[in-house]
Amino acid sequence: MQKRRIPNLRTALIALALAVAVMAAPAGDARSGDAVLLPIDGPIGPATSSFFERSLERAQNDGARFVVVTIDTPGGLDSAMRDIVQAILASAIPVIGYVSPGGARAASAGTYILYATHVAAMAPATNLGAATPVQIGGGGGGKPESPFGAREDEPNDDDGKGADEKPAAPLPGSAMERKVINDAVAYIRSLAELRGRNADWAEKAVREGTSISASEARESGVIDLVAEDVPALLAALDGRRIKMKAGEVEIRSDGVTLTELKPDWRTNLLSMLTNPNVAYLLMLIGIYGLLLEGYNPGAVLPGVVGAICLLLALFAFQVLSVNYAGLGLILLGIVLIIAETFVPSFGALGLGGIISFVIGSVMLLDNDIPGFGIAWQIIGAMALAGALLLMAIVAFAVRARMRPVVSGAEALVGSRGEAVESFDNRGSVRVAGEIWQAVSSQPVRKGQPVLIRKMDGLTLEVNPIEE
Repeated sequence: MQKRRIPNLRTALIALALAVAVMAAPAGDARSGDAVLLPIDGPIGPATSSFFERSLERAQNDGARFVVVTIDTPGGLDSAMRDIVQAILASAIPVIGYVSPGGARAASAGTYILYATHVAAMAPATNLGAATPVQIGGGGGGKPESPFGAREDEPNDDDGKGADEKPAAPLPGSAMERKVINDAVAYIRSLAELRGRNADWAEKAVREGTSISASEARESGVIDLVAEDVPALLAALDGRRIKMKAGEVEIRSDGVTLTELKPDWRTNLLSMLTNPNVAYLLMLIGIYGLLLEGYNPGAVLPGVVGAICLLLALFAFQVLSVNYAGLGLILLGIVLIIAETFVPSFGALGLGGIISFVIGSVMLLDNDIPGFGIAWQIIGAMALAGALLLMAIVAFAVRARMRPVVSGAEALVGSRGEAVESFDNRGSVRVAGEIWQAVSSQPVRKGQPVLIRKMDGLTLEVNPIEE
């Protein structure tokens, strides 16, 4: 019996290991000699770059001929974009960039990725460009440090010298903004020169935020070809020779099987967590969970859920463009709302907390970063929920204040009881299920109802009630 169970156990363990491997790997499996299709869809973040790098490495290990990257993105984070570009530049197999389907765009970070690919293609009715970098974290502009070309010791018009000379016009933006723009221009020009594409238009797309259509991009030398769909793209690629790190390579796409690698569960989970709206809700759940645990020590569940959600929110904010002033206003709003429950301010602290909470929510994430802004519907819903909670707290406080006393000496005086025994001066009565010593100026019969008129220590003064 034992010899038969061991193979079954080994088989079950092997099956379990295979199942885990399948779950952890991207969907699809490229066979040797095939091509791989990788989608970049939506805002580009750490989850996107991680999926791209792992999928590209897998395609190379499986012996794929080349990789087709379909692009449809409004842009994303600079760090994630640079990770993808570095993976493309280090690739041992050709990477084909294809902006598709019709109506798609490769804006902002997508422009850099398309310029980095070995072959750049677009479908009709698509566009490319708007690659101006946007400073994240709520950084402001400010005045330039000093106009370039001017010196402090230059003569002015008051001296009567140099009146015909005009000082050089100051460059737009702050020094930091100019540094960011110049760095982005140098980066995209280096990619354009590496692939032999239009570097002047690339610089214009960064400095002026220019966009271009597919046909214009082909005529201007921004891309290599225009294809209606993926089969047309594969037909146009067949026999094309491109430069790789190891030398010139000819693409053989005739009869190739294209295998799509879809994002796995890990990528989908990270993408969901780094969604600004989800991160915002996780932060609120974490804060309120810890508050409930503080109000009810030992409840455990609110504290556990709150701690997990808060840690997930901190992970998400680590990769998002957080405005720390907005985050501080949100925390101030939470503190003011909590203070309302301890300080009798007649709603002033709570109202101020809600206002601070809403303003901080609006400022929390920069809407200038494509795909990384909080929906105003979420902010409005949470503000409304906070206002309703404040109104409920005030209503409960008023109702509790107007409610009659239900405990202590004040609650006993004026209530009714029942004589446990017959007595003329002193005896026992039952009030609210308790036995009390009582005195009466009138005779009291057993079972007769009595009215408590006064309380002296632990003795009640009662009067009998005649039915």
